[in-house]
Amino acid sequence: VREYTEGLIVAVILALIIRTFVVQAFKIPSGSMEDTLLVGDHILVNKFIYGERIPYTDMRFFDFNRPRRGDVIVFIYPEDESKDFIKRVVGVEGDTIEVKDKNLYLNGELQNKPYAVHKDNAVLPAHVSKRDYFGPQKVPKDMLFVMGDNRDRSADSRFWGFVPMSKVKGKAFLIYWSWGGFMRDIKWNRIGKLIH
Repeated sequence: VREYTEGLIVAVILALIIRTFVVQAFKIPSGSMEDTLLVGDHILVNKFIYGERIPYTDMRFFDFNRPRRGDVIVFIYPEDESKDFIKRVVGVEGDTIEVKDKNLYLNGELQNKPYAVHKDNAVLPAHVSKRDYFGPQKVPKDMLFVMGDNRDRSADSRFWGFVPMSKVKGKAFLIYWSWGGFMRDIKWNRIGKLIH
């Protein structure tokens, strides 16, 4: 009994250390990152890549890397810190972001990325919504501008602002499971897929 108890305690401690400092699992609850990530995808996030965040603080150590444009990141939602969000970094500090007629411009250059999709043909005027017309706006120091890959159905930096670097939890890198709730709904072709 003692050996099993010691083994269980060590396993729990290791699991907590790994989850806190190295890798954490998340589930995709919405379609804002379609078609890169689908509802029901279960992903792994590398928490070590951008430096270790000291739990319950905004301080980090070993922060040698910073999120780059194109990274898919998990972060603490700025408007409700009890929630985690996942989006793609489209602008880092110093970049100027503008959306015109649904098209994203980074520092004045049109961005045509294969992961960015539009599933609504309507173009909303600027006085109605920031979805299809935004900016230009410069990304401040230690901030990120993020957008969902499903550009027409994503609540992102266009609506609620920048993500502080201190709120970034890590970089999504792998889909380890994907299903819709029933065994027949397992999406086998997505399991093991790397996130780009």
